[in-house]
Amino acid sequence: MRPAQLKIILDREFVSTQEGHHTPVMIWGPPGVGKSQMVAQVGERHGVPVIDIRLSQMEPSDLRGIPFRVGEHVEWAVPAMLPDAERHGPAGILFLDEITSAPPSVSAAAYQLILDRRLGAYQVPEGWAIVAAGNRQGDRGVTYTMPAPLANRFSHFELEVNLDDWVAWAYAHDIDERVIGFLRFRPELLFDFDPAHNPVAFPSPRSWEFAHRALQKFGDNPQMLVGALQACVGPAAGIELAAFIENLDQLPDLDAVVRGEAVTIPREVDLQYAVASALVGRAIRAREGGDGQEVIGHILDFAGRFPQREMGVMLVSDLHRAIGQDLFSVPQFSNWAQAVADVMLYQ
Repeated sequence: MRPAQLKIILDREFVSTQEGHHTPVMIWGPPGVGKSQMVAQVGERHGVPVIDIRLSQMEPSDLRGIPFRVGEHVEWAVPAMLPDAERHGPAGILFLDEITSAPPSVSAAAYQLILDRRLGAYQVPEGWAIVAAGNRQGDRGVTYTMPAPLANRFSHFELEVNLDDWVAWAYAHDIDERVIGFLRFRPELLFDFDPAHNPVAFPSPRSWEFAHRALQKFGDNPQMLVGALQACVGPAAGIELAAFIENLDQLPDLDAVVRGEAVTIPREVDLQYAVASALVGRAIRAREGGDGQEVIGHILDFAGRFPQREMGVMLVSDLHRAIGQDLFSVPQFSNWAQAVADVMLYQ
């Protein structure tokens, strides 16, 4: 399931806690695809806390609590990390991360917590959703086979990487447009993990964010940049990204494009991807600065001039994901849409 779809699932599951229809969710996926981050984003969107419990680091008593004697009986001290309506609020997300890395004794302690929303005398507050995440057995992480009784307590979703969804996230989080352009040019490198070779650094949505950070730190030091990029996304992808960036001095004048001047579109496909990504970034900044409609209109005019119309469609699609419905109110949009109608219908 692509991230945009899983986001809808998680949002609805959180809301359903108030309606009595919540089912605990298990997110499966390889390392670095954003499982934990997606759960955190749901909490941010709804303004509720997310309690992240790493089960791989737990002992059974960490969940069950510590027994203590009260008269002739033994009671249990509820762990402070578990959701409490008074301390944490009436609504939130209990996130059981790395659940497939937890030893069987710990996962067994979580059975009642997940299905019955209780553990002994402890009760999960009604407004709290339960979400878990873990790697698959083939991902070369430390994983245990999920016992059938535990698996049957979840609805299961496998998270897949999707370039369009990642690009929309990247623009929203100010990821360097050079990284976005490179991955548009080499989409297969968004996630390239071969468990058989057990690489240390490899391309993933998480590590491309690291590459973005490396560009900010070492972009002015070419001698250090290649090594820094390789440390983030692996040797081959790091060299490719560095070469892509080095070639960007051949880009046309983007300032002239946003001013509406006639600019020659580069022949090289990699440069076309770089131009498209950079122009989306210019449109976002222009919209924030107040002259968005004029700039976006000039970009739409430019998008209609690509020799391969699919490239212009990609540019405008990314633009729509970045700025939303406001794109349709730009006068040049209708002209562009009519010009590429046959391409859109075919796709």
